[in-house]
Amino acid sequence: MRIGRLAPLLAVGVTATLVPALAPAQASAAEPLGRFAGQKPAWHRCDASQPAAFQCATIKVPLDYARPGGKTIKLAISRLKTSVPGKRHGVLLFNPGGPGGEGLGMPADMKDALPKKVREQYDLIGFDPRGVGRSTPVTCGLTDAEQNFAHPYKPETFDRDVKWARTVADKCRTRSGDKLPYITTRNTARDMDVIRAVLGEKKLSYLGYSYGTYLGAVYAQMFPQRTDRFVLDSSVDPARIWRGMIQVWASGTEPAFTRWTKWTAQHHRTYKLGTTPAQVRKTFWDLVARADRTPIDDGGEKYTGDDIRSGLRPVFFSPKYAAEAVAELKKAAAGHGSSRHGLLPSGVRQAPRWAAAAGSRAAQPPADNGNAVFWTVVCGDTAAWPHDPEQYRRDAIRDKAKYPLYGDFASNITPCAFWNAPAEPATEVGNKVRLMTVQNQWDSQTPLASGLGMHRALKGSRMVYVKGGEGHGVYSGDPRACADRAVNAYLGTGRLPARDVTCTPPAGRGARPSLVPRF
Repeated sequence: MRIGRLAPLLAVGVTATLVPALAPAQASAAEPLGRFAGQKPAWHRCDASQPAAFQCATIKVPLDYARPGGKTIKLAISRLKTSVPGKRHGVLLFNPGGPGGEGLGMPADMKDALPKKVREQYDLIGFDPRGVGRSTPVTCGLTDAEQNFAHPYKPETFDRDVKWARTVADKCRTRSGDKLPYITTRNTARDMDVIRAVLGEKKLSYLGYSYGTYLGAVYAQMFPQRTDRFVLDSSVDPARIWRGMIQVWASGTEPAFTRWTKWTAQHHRTYKLGTTPAQVRKTFWDLVARADRTPIDDGGEKYTGDDIRSGLRPVFFSPKYAAEAVAELKKAAAGHGSSRHGLLPSGVRQAPRWAAAAGSRAAQPPADNGNAVFWTVVCGDTAAWPHDPEQYRRDAIRDKAKYPLYGDFASNITPCAFWNAPAEPATEVGNKVRLMTVQNQWDSQTPLASGLGMHRALKGSRMVYVKGGEGHGVYSGDPRACADRAVNAYLGTGRLPARDVTCTPPAGRGARPSLVPRF
């Protein structure tokens, strides 16, 4: 996908996916079947490059929880025992987002972010969700071109887009059709409960980012009595899964773009893009039109207008980075080129830092694993996807006019148009479980409207809202940050604030835009 191609130009990085107890329609207080809850993981050192205390293991879970005596799949889990006797509260499970994000390395990554008083209470637990990474992985055998997520609507290319969507769906069925119906958020939530049982815990605490917020909310809906201290950072709106969450990338970007034009006009002396918001807007759209006629050559990399619209969409949520990017494009269009070269492979997830080191025990997952899981989950979670290609055409035309920057990308056809019907209905999230949500005002992947939707659905939640906050993902362990302190207090005591909290970002805490088209 071409989105990532602009990353070097911006000089920014990717910041960083049964039994009656687990029956599809309900969750009782009983444990999962003994064959799963009673597993004894064979813990071993994850990798020679990591401390010996960072341990990995595999457990088995049912492929289909409605048939627990049937096929099983492997679930890769990790732990870093940081709790202190006498202070231990339980385990803290992590999810980085996705769908398709690898979480096995998160305990090592998060250890230093958590303050000592919190670390001492928890053993830190990571896992690669079903279908992902070191767990039994799915693949669709997709080529690089077939993994391209960004498809602008054009009348002359729509038939080609339909063919792409059908091809991806067909290849996924061919390569992983026996697993596809069961790689869903509901089943991953059930897997989380098996992890809890295997670890001997009565309840589960959790920190999930982006897609991980929806996963956490589904767990809380299915297993409210086992939900302990849950933090949902940068939330998916459960009412929008999943087409609506892609479409909110378009509607949520327009106010960010308007804010950018105002900010950039105030900094005309630096960026030379216009002295008024209208002039800045014209400068940008003139560049897009110029690139549509003749792609802009930046050191051998050529960018069309569609590349610019798609690639810069998430960047407009961070005005300074967007102004730098557009200024560089303007120079390149004038033949002056840019000094920022080298490409970030688009759509490719970096493996955990220890994964490729010498002595690693496992092979790398299939090259298309992240994208294969993404489509498998977003298509398989819900039946709310149109199946008539003409519906996508009409929506893309409508939304390109309504949201010029990204509307046609967001509403164009996807493989979900040709996916099989889901194995079970989507989870309706709506409960009074007491947990915490955290949200930046200017989040590109889960915009504020999405975070507010999650907060409304979770009627017992408290929201920590960072007014003026930029970037996707709030909590990073910054002791200066009001939001991080609120999360630490909740994880440390289990007590939620009496009311929602509004914070401001700490001075000097800049946010780099997320360039990966994921939640």
